Amino acid sequence: MSEQEIPVEPVEAAPQATTYSPPPPETAALPKNRFDFQGNLVLAAGIGAFFWGLISALGTGWGFWDYTTGLKGVTWAFFLGIGAILFGLLFSWRAKKAISPPPRMRRWAGMLAALVYVGWVGTFLFAALTVPAIHDVSTDLADPPAFQTLQLRADNLDNIPGADDEAMRGLTPQQRWVTVHQKAYGDIRSVRINEPVPLVIAKATRLAEARGWDVVASSPDVGHLEATETSALFRFKDDVVLRVRPTDTGEGSVVDMRSVSRVGASDLGMNAKRVRSFLADLTGTVTAAK
Repeated sequence: MSEQEIPVEPVEAAPQATTYSPPPPETAALPKNRFDFQGNLVLAAGIGAFFWGLISALGTGWGFWDYTTGLKGVTWAFFLGIGAILFGLLFSWRAKKAISPPPRMRRWAGMLAALVYVGWVGTFLFAALTVPAIHDVSTDLADPPAFQTLQLRADNLDNIPGADDEAMRGLTPQQRWVTVHQKAYGDIRSVRINEPVPLVIAKATRLAEARGWDVVASSPDVGHLEATETSALFRFKDDVVLRVRPTDTGEGSVVDMRSVSRVGASDLGMNAKRVRSFLADLTGTVTAAK
């Protein structure tokens, strides 16, 4: 047999080595619409804090409960809002390390609602720390304008700060009030307007009505005005009395104003703000009376 006739057997190809492919990550097997416990928890706490505080304030104004109960509700809602923010931050930090992070929308919405409420309450807390705990503000501390139609609260001089202060030991509540008032609101003084008494009272009455105050007494001839301003949410009522007397020379008028809160030990600076704003609008340019 010649070489040309020798059959050539086909050579089988060597089997190729198979490569190992890891299974897809677990995230591919997770359901898309899984329950977001963390997001729902923060959302419920944030929105709950907002509405709890709002209802506490409105319920007080509507007369469903007294103001102390309403303030407690606002306080507890504030703590709930703080918790919503802290848990939201914690869950956000954990989500960064998770293989399959949960959705962020509910968590962020809850934190935003809580932040709005906590920020709103925080402004009052800041005021409470920066102003004295008094609720009676007057331009004349030696002879404050007296209410004639409205009644001054019976506990007006109770709980005046300074009872345990060495510098004010032995002072009466009235004297402590004057001392604290002078230190905190030394800029609030009697003002002079170069207009006759009846005209000043007439202007003050129109200004009070324009601000939405309830004017209960207005006597241009004797220079006397009394009114009440009511807050929006809690419906707190603050009483105002204006006393206008002619100057010694008779060329103008000396205006004194007093603003007193009906409830609470501290007004959070609202009475001082009211007196400053009202006298500024009344006079245009406030000058100390001489």
